[in-house]
Amino acid sequence: MVQLFTGRVGKRYVLYPPKELLEAIGVKEGDLILYRIEDGRLVVEPVINPFEYALKVKKWAKTSLKEIEEFSSKMQAEIIEKG
Repeated sequence: MVQLFTGRVGKRYVLYPPKELLEAIGVKEGDLILYRIEDGRLVVEPVINPFEYALKVKKWAKTSLKEIEEFSSKMQAEIIEKG
């Protein structure tokens, strides 16, 4: 589906996209945006924050704090033995 939006170029070449366009691509105030030129066209897409993405995606594995501590202790012991 193609959606068309119009915006303005302001002083100092500031781009003013319409609110509807930003909502359509899931952008909110403070988000980072990637601008790219493809075949003479401007492509605008949000830069995904990896921490926010990690909180939103379906989880496929579980690790307990105890497992992390055990792994960390094992790795530290191996490093001490080698050193």
